[in-house]
Amino acid sequence: MSQITPKSKQRILDLQSFWGSWPAHRKIFAIALPMIISNIAAPLLGLVDTAIIGHLPDAIYLSAVALGAMVVSFIFLLAIFLRMTTTGEIARAFGREAPEEQRQVSLHALTFAVVLGIILFLMTPFLLDLAWWLITPSTDLQTYATSYIEIRMWAAPAALVNLVVLGVLLGRQQSRRAMVLVIFTNAVNVIADIILIIGLDMNVAGAAWASVTAEVSTAVLGLYLIRNVLHLRRSWELQRRYFSRFFGMNRDVFLRSLLLQLCMATMTGYAARFGDIYVAVNAVLMQFLMLISLGLDGIAYAVEALAGAAVGRKRRDEVQYWLRLTLLWSIIFSLAYSLLFWLAGDAVVRLLTDLPAVISTAQNYLPWIYVLPLLGHWSYYFDGVFIGLGYTRAMRDTMAVSALLVFVPLWQLAVVWFSNENANHGLWLALSAFLLARGVSQWLYLRYWAKPFAAETT
Repeated sequence: MSQITPKSKQRILDLQSFWGSWPAHRKIFAIALPMIISNIAAPLLGLVDTAIIGHLPDAIYLSAVALGAMVVSFIFLLAIFLRMTTTGEIARAFGREAPEEQRQVSLHALTFAVVLGIILFLMTPFLLDLAWWLITPSTDLQTYATSYIEIRMWAAPAALVNLVVLGVLLGRQQSRRAMVLVIFTNAVNVIADIILIIGLDMNVAGAAWASVTAEVSTAVLGLYLIRNVLHLRRSWELQRRYFSRFFGMNRDVFLRSLLLQLCMATMTGYAARFGDIYVAVNAVLMQFLMLISLGLDGIAYAVEALAGAAVGRKRRDEVQYWLRLTLLWSIIFSLAYSLLFWLAGDAVVRLLTDLPAVISTAQNYLPWIYVLPLLGHWSYYFDGVFIGLGYTRAMRDTMAVSALLVFVPLWQLAVVWFSNENANHGLWLALSAFLLARGVSQWLYLRYWAKPFAAETT
C-alpha cells in the first residue's frame, strides 16, 4: 500500500478546501433543510384549509376566501423586507458575538413592524378601494371578500412581527425553530378553520378569524422563542439614528420586492389580452417557479446567515468560502430542477389541471420551464448574498435595472415581434431574460463595485 506523500496530502487538503468539508455542508443544510421543509409544509396545510372552505354549499365562499387571501398575501408579501433586512443585520451581529447589538436590531425591527402593521390596518378602507378598482369582482363576491380582508387586517401587526421573528431566528442560524414557527402557524390555522367553519358555521368570517388566530398565536410563540435575545425585563431603548438607517434599508428592499411582484403579476395579468386560456396557462406554469423556490430559497437562507455571520467576524476568506459552497448547491439544485421539469413537466401540468385546452396550450411553453431553473437560480442565490452582506441599496438598483431595462422593453417589443398566436412566448422571453439579468447585474456589482465589502471583511 503506497504512502501519501506531503505533496499529495496538500493536494487533498486543497481539494477539500475548494469543495468544502463535510461539516461545512452539514452546516449549510442545517439551515436550508428546515426551511425547505417549511416551504413544503405550508402549501400542504393550505390545501387542507382550501378543502374545508371548498366543501361549503356555495362556491362563492371559496372564491371570496381565495380572492381575499390573495389581496392580504400581496400586502404582507410586500413587507417581506422586514424578514430580509432583519436576517442580515442579526447575522452580522451574531458573527460579531454582540448580543447587545442583536437586541437593539430586534427591538427596532419589532417596533417598526408594529407601527407599520397599525398603519396598514388603518389604511384598510383605502387598500380595499384600490384592490376592487384593479380587480372589479362581482357585487356578492366583493362583499364577502371585503369582510374577509377587514377581519384579516386586524392581525397585520402580528403578521409583521412574525416576519421579524423569522428574520431573528434565521440570522442566528436557528432554522429549526423557524421551521416550527411556520408549521405552527399553518397547523393553528387548520384547527381554527375546523372549529369556526365546520363547528360554528361561520363560513368566510370563520376562515378570516382562523387566520387571525394563527397569526396572533404565532407572534406570541415567536416572541417567546427569541426572549433571550430581547431581554424584555430591561428597558426598551430606541435610537433615532438606527431607525433612520433601518428605514432606509427596508425602503430599498421594499422597492425591490414591489418591482419583482409587478413583473410576476404581469405574467398572468397581461396574458388576459391574448385570451382567457393564456391566463389559465400562465397561472399553471407560474407554479413551477413556486416549486423552484422550495429548494432555492433554502440555499438563499443559508447564505444569508452564514455569509452575514462571516462579515460580522470580518473574515473575508470565510465569506468567500461560504459563497462558494452555497453557490455549488444552488447550481446542483438548478440542474436537478431542470432535469425534473424535462422528465415530468407534462405530468406536473396534468396534476395541476385537467382541462384539455389548458394542458395542450401549456405544453407549447414547457421548453421555457426547462431552462427557467438554470437562468433563475442566480437571482435566488445573489439575493441571499446581498442580504448577508448588507447590500440592500444594490438589491434595489439591480432589480430596477433588470425590470425597467430588460423585462419591460422585451415585454413591449415581444408584443410587436410575435404574432397573436405566439405573443405569450414574448412574455416568457421577457421573464427568462429578467431572471438572468438579475443574476448578471448582481454579479457585476459584486465583481466591480462592491468596495465596501472588501473594506468590511479584510
